[in-house]
Amino acid sequence: MYTGLLIILVPLMVGYLLPWHQPALLQRVNRLLSLLIYAILFFMGTSLAFLDNLGTNLLIVFKTALIAAGAILSCSLLALWLLDRRWPWRQQHRQQNLPSRWHMVLESLKLCVAVLAGFLLGLTQWAPLRHASTLSEIALVVLLFLVGVQLRGSGMTLRQITLNRRGMTVALVSLCDSLGGGALAAWLLGVSLSTGLALASGFGWYSLSGILMTEAYGPVIGSAAFFNDLLRELAAVLLIPVLVNRYRSMALGLSGATSMDFTLPILQRAGGMEIVPAAIVHGFIMNLLAPILIALFSA
Repeated sequence: MYTGLLIILVPLMVGYLLPWHQPALLQRVNRLLSLLIYAILFFMGTSLAFLDNLGTNLLIVFKTALIAAGAILSCSLLALWLLDRRWPWRQQHRQQNLPSRWHMVLESLKLCVAVLAGFLLGLTQWAPLRHASTLSEIALVVLLFLVGVQLRGSGMTLRQITLNRRGMTVALVSLCDSLGGGALAAWLLGVSLSTGLALASGFGWYSLSGILMTEAYGPVIGSAAFFNDLLRELAAVLLIPVLVNRYRSMALGLSGATSMDFTLPILQRAGGMEIVPAAIVHGFIMNLLAPILIALFSA
């Protein structure tokens, strides 16, 4: 039962325990991670194309993704709004020129192209593509090892994390509201509670959640997880500049696991340098929790 859990946790922890801090090495790790993500998403699309009753399964994918995203985003926005009301976080900052939100949206959508390419090639039913799931499992182990190396290379220590109360608090609220949204999604979709909680545990990290959920539940739920978290990231890209001056905790929490990388430039330019330490702590915690929680709930 817990073999899948070990396959996820062991390479992640091994990568994190290695004391690698060389900038050149970390740059290579980042490049290799990007290539692996594209490759695994390509395999995910291929696996989807080999399903029986393809039309029905595609409807299930998009229905599941839309309902899960709606439930999780609704719970997240409500809980983070209450946090902002209870513990206001107001700082005066004039927004700088923001990076093009549409450019960032297009960057996110590039990964959809990898899934689509795999899906279209899979429709040919080319025999070698039937080994896509095996290749995906091997690539996943390497990817989780590199994620561990990347987290260690971020330079965050336990002391730095615990000293930043705002980042820790927003991360805790983000965790609880996402899982609450996952429980609501499970009820609305008529799936098991563990499946709903696993769907909610990607925290916007769509490139990882889609991969892990495909390994645990198959390409239908895996694809739904990918689109669910993609919708969360797209919502963050579009809403952060609107929310950050009045509802800073909401803007940070909405960004989920991407607050230490993809959405960090938007948070910094819209909310000022004051938000950056909390964003990095928040993102580090969510990045560490995402694969662990998906593994636990899908074990």
